[in-house]
Amino acid sequence: MSFVNHMTREINCKIVYYGPGFSGKTTSMQHIHSRTAPEVRGKMISLATETERTLFFDFSPPSLGEIRGFRLRFHLYTVPGPVFYDASRQLILRGVDGVVFVADSQRERDEANVDSFENLESNLAFNKIEIGRVPLVFQYNKQDLGSAMPVAELDDLLNPGRLPSFGSTATSGAGVFETLKEIARRVVVAVRDAG
Repeated sequence: MSFVNHMTREINCKIVYYGPGFSGKTTSMQHIHSRTAPEVRGKMISLATETERTLFFDFSPPSLGEIRGFRLRFHLYTVPGPVFYDASRQLILRGVDGVVFVADSQRERDEANVDSFENLESNLAFNKIEIGRVPLVFQYNKQDLGSAMPVAELDDLLNPGRLPSFGSTATSGAGVFETLKEIARRVVVAVRDAG
């Protein structure tokens, strides 16, 4: 899964932000990029489609230290939300080291959340990855809205195994870095255990 670059002495880890359209994946990534020091992050690249964008950038957080003398570099991706971009989602999940599932907390979006999570499971399987074998955390976005479901209710709907989950408001950044820190921690543990 992770790629070791012996020339640069880096371990490259891929984290994918997955979820239904307009759940907050892009806004979360933009917040992370804008709040990450320019000297440790790469340029944000946006691949625009007719209705959505796929974003990518990488960063190397010095706070995580090294593994066996190699620095860690995280590559963050979003997937397009609409179902007709399924081939793109499958491709973006190839070689994934960790997933953040960004759900839209609005009650009227529960069916879209469930459909997107089932799509994540099938696209991981397409890439021969069992969902229980990849680090996964949940980010329940739009918690600031009046129609938002409580985190516990969203866990009942999407996360019966009670993996880490965080309420968030991506427009203000609330909960965004907490989610990123947890998925990064889990990816680092998985890389250390695999090595």
